[in-house]
Amino acid sequence: MNLPKVVSALVKTQNNFDSVAYANCFSDTAVVFDEGKTHKGRKEIEHWIDDANKRYAAKMQPISYEEEETESILKVEVSGNFDGSPIVLRYHLEITGQLIQSLKITG
Repeated sequence: MNLPKVVSALVKTQNNFDSVAYANCFSDTAVVFDEGKTHKGRKEIEHWIDDANKRYAAKMQPISYEEEETESILKVEVSGNFDGSPIVLRYHLEITGQLIQSLKITG
């Protein structure tokens, strides 16, 4: 599967539980929507993913990647320390330049 560089980096940093590198995949003004909450900017994103890593220890395995007009959708199998593991999630990404501007995670 041919993933954009920033998407490959997102998967790699998630699987390495590197919260700082994960947050650096996002722009300074990026927004993440997950589990009914909104996280704005790199610092909030870093805190969100660090907390999620500690709670879930989730690893991502890409299944498919599609680019649409305004967003790209990365479909991944996620496994970790949570009920129902593994599950398939969709990462709705808006990428501007080399960085992620928006991420919405859905089931």
